[in-house]
Amino acid sequence: MTSAHRRPTAVRDKGVGPLLRGWREQRRMSQLELALRADSSARHISFVETGRSRPSEEFLLRLAEHLDVPVRERNALLLAAGYAPRFPETPLDDPSLDALRASLDQLLQAYEPYPALVVDATYEVVAANRGMAILLDGVPERLLTPPLNAMRLTLHPEGLAPRIRNLGEWRGHLLHQMERQIALRRSDALRELYEEVAAYPVADPGEQPDPEAPPLPYVALPLRLEHQGRLLSFVSSIATFNTPMDVTVAELAVEALLPADPATVKHLRELMP
Repeated sequence: MTSAHRRPTAVRDKGVGPLLRGWREQRRMSQLELALRADSSARHISFVETGRSRPSEEFLLRLAEHLDVPVRERNALLLAAGYAPRFPETPLDDPSLDALRASLDQLLQAYEPYPALVVDATYEVVAANRGMAILLDGVPERLLTPPLNAMRLTLHPEGLAPRIRNLGEWRGHLLHQMERQIALRRSDALRELYEEVAAYPVADPGEQPDPEAPPLPYVALPLRLEHQGRLLSFVSSIATFNTPMDVTVAELAVEALLPADPATVKHLRELMP
């Protein structure tokens, strides 16, 4: 497993106050509401946002916690206030993360034969199991050249997109997911990826649901994918780390495609006994 080491978010020269106000407004939270949550006062919050008061390091981190500011951006807030970053960004191939990488590999193997992968904040694939490799069989080599990107592989017209029977629904779901992440993380790289994949041509934007599809009571929007002449149905499950203290770890997510019907279970087990 490897991951490109990205520099921390550049700190804007407008100071910590406007940065903090921007996060508060994005979360649609009033100064009073934030103050009550952070055991402070609206007056103090106002003074911090206008630059009349310099927040302590601990108070700034408390505000960031209540505003659900991503770990990478908490470092940016600290730097803007004149403090050192609190959260390291350890390269995924660093020896200190050996145990974590081994645990992730073990988890991916446990999902087999069901497809599963680990992605970072920009949906670059840092690890995947054999079940995922089976689904990607036949995708052009140029799309499989590292660094692989899960969104690009799924929505590219030469990737999985032509095989997705409910592409309109699934594409809309993925783009909405990216929009939420862009709002949460304020990532230029993620915005660029969104603009790229959203511009991919869609072969049949007016597609209709398959009339031959069995009326199964899906618990979530399924990914309905053709593979070797079979129609497979999956529901997606995403897991992240709880209270991470490292930027790299905070931005990892494990996604598993779980079978949504017995036929999908049977086909995958036949391919990987």
